[in-house]
Amino acid sequence: MFYKRIKPAVSKYLLIAIAGFMWSTVGVMLCSTAYFWLKEVALLTALPLGLFGIVLSLAVYRFGFSGIAKKNIDRICLLPEKGCVFAFQAWKSYLIIAVMITLGIILRHSSIPKHYLAIVYTTIGGALLMSSLHYYRKLWRLISLKKP
Repeated sequence: MFYKRIKPAVSKYLLIAIAGFMWSTVGVMLCSTAYFWLKEVALLTALPLGLFGIVLSLAVYRFGFSGIAKKNIDRICLLPEKGCVFAFQAWKSYLIIAVMITLGIILRHSSIPKHYLAIVYTTIGGALLMSSLHYYRKLWRLISLKKP
């Protein structure tokens, strides 16, 4: 079948690695943006805002993104040995990602001062970064099990 020949199939290991890499990359990008925004204001303003973002990121990680990452890993593990390269996220997650990107663009171009937006960027970025560790841990375990 023509569809099977053009489908970019990769191993489950690579899907888990891609997902972890994407979550890490976006997390670092958001946290870096927040850092540069906070760097532009006085330390006595930036420090509490940054710390608040970090505390919120721990909560979002614990009660949100950690569970999403674990469910995504379980979903990937149930896929056939070779899956479409775009299956590193569930299809409905692409809609959520598009909404989040759109909201980020709207916020970034709004009149809200950037040092306040840094709280949101730190929260989401930190939670993504911490949640990406689930992917790397799972990948490490899968690779370790394959060794003789």
